[in-house]
Amino acid sequence: MREAEIDDVFIDDITFPAADGYALGATLFLPRGAKQHAVLINSATAVPRKIYRKFASYLARRGSAVLTYDYRGIGDSRQRAVTGYVKPKSLVGFKASMVDWAALDITAAVAWMRERYRTLPLTYVGHSFGGQALGLLPNNTEVSRALLIAAQAGYWKLMASPERYRVYALLNFIGMPLTRVLGYMPGWAGVGEDLPKGVFEQWTRWVMSERYLFDEPNLKALSNFTNYTGALRSICLSDDPWATRPAVELLASGFKATMPEIITITPKDADTAAIGHLGFFRPEHRDTLWRGAAEWLEAE
Repeated sequence: MREAEIDDVFIDDITFPAADGYALGATLFLPRGAKQHAVLINSATAVPRKIYRKFASYLARRGSAVLTYDYRGIGDSRQRAVTGYVKPKSLVGFKASMVDWAALDITAAVAWMRERYRTLPLTYVGHSFGGQALGLLPNNTEVSRALLIAAQAGYWKLMASPERYRVYALLNFIGMPLTRVLGYMPGWAGVGEDLPKGVFEQWTRWVMSERYLFDEPNLKALSNFTNYTGALRSICLSDDPWATRPAVELLASGFKATMPEIITITPKDADTAAIGHLGFFRPEHRDTLWRGAAEWLEAE
């Protein structure tokens, strides 16, 4: 285990076990001074944890213990336990679904942070799928505040035009055929990181469903949405073609035991030309978007 000190923040690359024992690659960011909060950052689909590194360092510098990690099949969690944690050349035969990410990986990450930082408020940052998954977690009651960023019920018709048609074609006419032939969804086709077959197939099914994951047959974990009673703020970025305001509102409607606060932010608000689905985490937003997010997370 290697530890580095960068700009008053200790950064440690670690692993921790998912609920089924699968080793997940992670990074822990710690302030040099006293810890005031614990923050878990949960990634978007096909996005490795390194995207959140600068934002995690920023929160740690302000006094939070922060964990980022990769879901199984992504980044440093791509390894198979049976091969001694050596990354395979492809994800052929790799068993995982989006429901697995929530039930096995994110649930374990919440438990790991709660166990390690028992005396600190546990806050949750969920980007896109990471925000969707909050409602599926059996232990989401351990979270006191949740900040959802570009998190939506991503039905394709709720996406902005013409992006909705590109996504429809990508998933159905390129992604599904490729996945059937190759046994996984290759990132080079336009989705980001390679995706396990089960993840891509379930994601496609949700995107094609009018109520997204809420239409998933026999998904018992949907009942966990109503268990979350903590503070909830959902950030909608006005130029994000995926997480449009209607899609963000649809996801938020599932959290019936709390009162979600939905805030729409424009590029002008952040004094920038564009933000989009991934842009919130660019370091240029340190004194605008990041500051507001951190102040809200630290409000307890």
